[in-house]
Amino acid sequence: MSAVLSNFALQNIPTILMLNVETIYKTFLDNGIDFFTGVPDSLLKNICAYITDNTSHSRHIIAANEGNAIGLAAGHYLATGSCALVYMQNSGLGNTVNPLLSLADSDVYSIPMMLMIGWRGEPGVHDEPQHVKQGKVTLSLLEAMGIPYEVLKDDEEEAKTQISTLATYAKTEKVPVAIVIRKNLFASYQLQTKVSNDNILSREEAMKIVVDHLHDTDMIVSTTGKLSRELFEYREALHQGHGRDFLTVGSMGHSSSIALGIALEKPERRIFCFDGDGAFIMHTGALGIVASMRPKNYVHVLFNNGAHESVGGQPTIGYAINCTAIAKASGYTDVMTARTEQEIIEAMAKIEQENGPVLLEIKVKIQSRDDLGRPTTTPIENKEAFMETLNKTI
Repeated sequence: MSAVLSNFALQNIPTILMLNVETIYKTFLDNGIDFFTGVPDSLLKNICAYITDNTSHSRHIIAANEGNAIGLAAGHYLATGSCALVYMQNSGLGNTVNPLLSLADSDVYSIPMMLMIGWRGEPGVHDEPQHVKQGKVTLSLLEAMGIPYEVLKDDEEEAKTQISTLATYAKTEKVPVAIVIRKNLFASYQLQTKVSNDNILSREEAMKIVVDHLHDTDMIVSTTGKLSRELFEYREALHQGHGRDFLTVGSMGHSSSIALGIALEKPERRIFCFDGDGAFIMHTGALGIVASMRPKNYVHVLFNNGAHESVGGQPTIGYAINCTAIAKASGYTDVMTARTEQEIIEAMAKIEQENGPVLLEIKVKIQSRDDLGRPTTTPIENKEAFMETLNKTI
């Protein structure tokens, strides 16, 4: 069986039908796949919501990152001899390359599993700029890794056959396989197991309070997702321009490292990392690296709502762990938590008097505007404006 199981993968036919998520879920179960793990994706939000509502906590783990999920799937196989399903956005496929090739591959331990990959940036389908390159190379990357795949069709009977064929092949040959999911493939399903909290401020409200207490010379590196979009719109509303903000539209989890790289070279400026709990959790090892370099001008602001809000509201472990304790143990000079406007203002005043690295965790509710727009500048334009501002003498 070749890496390309269907020449449908090379076609760009608009999806007309939608797959019922209950049918697809039962198809996984019928093929002996009853353990699910991964990182949520907007293209997979309906099927992931159904999995969340219909799978026990011990059989469905929302992982810290995609490589973590591959490890969980490998452990599940070693213990049970059964395949797991690992779901992810194609942007996270890169996080799986090492464990797929050096652990699960047939040349190493030969561990079967099924990957379910949301195909953001599919050629010919409009998407955000950070997904374009990944979309172009998704199928080629699977082929280069020798992972058999199918682009799942929108006919339920055909889709069931594709899944069954791949599952059988994975079990027989003891290899990872993949189903690739196109935009709007799954019919709508609303998550019933709602994540909620009793926090007072929305992320956008909290972000505005922080921005209002920054100096003109302060720079921001903001994380992937709605936070960067909210920051962009607030700058627009204030008519301030965007030269002080680097919007990390891709590379989830790496904003703190980007901010560190800047802080080390520009000690005369305060560098703020605006982070989210999903991204913070994804690469917590970066905290120790930040702390080890002792950047006095580094301020890490974590907006924690305990959910992957922008991709369907799946929960994170943001409230199950103590984020400030982790940062403190990693070596941050100070950590603090805020929930109200007054607490944020007091924390910002305290930060003025301290050397970094400092972490301010702001606990926020799960809420965003329905009319939230997207940046109207390109990533290149954002980069060039940020670099120009960053390199001005102050």
